[in-house]
Parts: sequence; C-alpha cells; structure tokens
Amino acid sequence: MKRFLWRGFVGLLGLWLIVTIASFGYNFATNGTAAPPPGLKYVEAGGINTRYDSWGTSGTPIVLVHGAAESVDTWFRLVPLLAKTHRVYAYDITGYGYSERKAPYTIEHLAGQLLGFLDAMHLGGPGQPRPVLVGHSLGAGVAAEATLEAPNRVGGIMFLDGDGLPLPGGRPGPPSWLILPPYRTSLFRLVLAQGWLLKKIYNSVCTPNCPPMDVDAWTRPFRQPGAEQAIWQMTANGIPAVPADRLAKLKELKIPKSVVFGAKDTDGGNATETATRIGAPAPTLIPNASHLTMLSDPAEVAAAIDRLR
Repeated sequence: MKRFLWRGFVGLLGLWLIVTIASFGYNFATNGTAAPPPGLKYVEAGGINTRYDSWGTSGTPIVLVHGAAESVDTWFRLVPLLAKTHRVYAYDITGYGYSERKAPYTIEHLAGQLLGFLDAMHLGGPGQPRPVLVGHSLGAGVAAEATLEAPNRVGGIMFLDGDGLPLPGGRPGPPSWLILPPYRTSLFRLVLAQGWLLKKIYNSVCTPNCPPMDVDAWTRPFRQPGAEQAIWQMTANGIPAVPADRLAKLKELKIPKSVVFGAKDTDGGNATETATRIGAPAPTLIPNASHLTMLSDPAEVAAAIDRLR
C-alpha cells in the first residue's frame, strides 16, 4: 500500500511539473501584446485616462455605459440611431476596452469614473444638461451607483439587460487556485486564442439578428498591457455590483427610470423584479432577443430610450 501511494504521489508530482513547465513555456511564447486601434480619443475621468467617443450635435445627452467584456465599440449599431436626435457619449470602463487599467475595481470606483466622465463632457453640473444614463449588464450597476451618489446630475436611467445586483448567492469569481500564476495566464490566453469558442459564447447570448462576431475586435482590448491582471483583480470577488438594499433606494428618486430586457435573456436577472425594485414602470421586453439587445435589436432599444422622459 505504501509503495502504491508513493507511486501515485510521484506520478502526480511529475504531472504537476509537466503542466507547470508547459504553462511557463506557453506564457513565454505568447507574451506579446496588441496595438490599440488608431485614432482613439481619451479624456481624464475620475483620475483615469479614459477612452471615449461622442456623436450627434443636439438633443438630450445620452451616456452609454457598457457591460463586462465590452467597450465603446459594442454600441456601434445603436449609436447612429440615437445620434439623429441626441448627443451620445460612450466610454470604456476601467478594466475593459482601451481605458487605463486602474484598481480598485469596486462599484464605487467605477461610478467615480462615470461621474468624472460627466465632468469632462460638461454634463450634469450647474447650468449643464443632465444626461440619461443607459447601463448594459454590469453597466446597469455602475449607472445606478453613480445616480445614487449624485442624483441631481442625472436626467434619467435605463437598466438594459442587467439588474445591477451581485451574482446570485454572492457567488465569487474563479477558484483561488485558478487565479495563481502561471496557470491563470495560460488559461486566459488559451481562451482568447479559441475563436470558435468565443463565437459559440457570443451566439449563446445574442440572437441571429446580431452581426457576426468580429473576434479580433472583441479580444484586442484583452491583449493590451495590464488587461489580464485587471480582469483577475476585477473578477476575484465577483462582478462589481450594488447591494440590493442600496439599489432599492433608486425608488425614492424622482427621475425617469426604465428597464429593458431581451425576452429570452437569462443572464441579466429578472426584468420585472428589477423594475419593481428601482421604482420603474413595467419593463420593456424585446421579443426573441437575448442579452445583447443593443446589437440584436438596436431600433427597439433606441425607441425605448426615446420614451424615457
């Protein structure tokens, strides 16, 4: 029995050494980063060098706050529709896209960046127009926290495919053993290299109305310097979100509120419960849509934003 256990131990140790050496080798071979696209615009927002863009010249300002693993570019189908009658702004949340990666990635920190972005765009201050905040998925929590911190600066808020709450059961991020280098680096880069897998995930949260996934456009932000570390830091304790009791304080604010979900969305939470929690009218459910409604049904999302008065 002792000999059997010893052989098992030696075997496991050998396997661990092989996997560890292979992991270090793979990480060394894939250590390059990708250049950001040319022509990006930046502004200081809450002490963070923030990538952003803007469209339109008149009308109520709309600020788009993207979700996890997204960026300014995720709004490309919605923006032309809104810009016809609105001034539209979008920025990359720190930790995602091409903005500076700057911890801590708490919901308060992310809301501070958003409020700093409003400052930079001259929105919501004395004598300035108050914007409507549209937060998708993770962005719903960011928009909610910013609104709770500075309600007089916000003209309205929309939860788009997101409830703003922590993951069910307070579920944390990846297991602690998995976020130890070098294995986390290998896993991160292996996933980024699997275009077929990423397309499968994309198609699972987006209906056939969505445009085909541009793998490079979605993965290039994650090949920027510091991106990997930021992702692990951000997800170690779960997706940043607003506690339910604090989120419910939105009900007390006398500003227009809206909840818009894809009718088939199983990732953003419960639309009806979200509307009740924040004091919004009954939610708008987009038929046959899933979690990425701004890509699958931009006209319906734009119409819902126009109704938010």
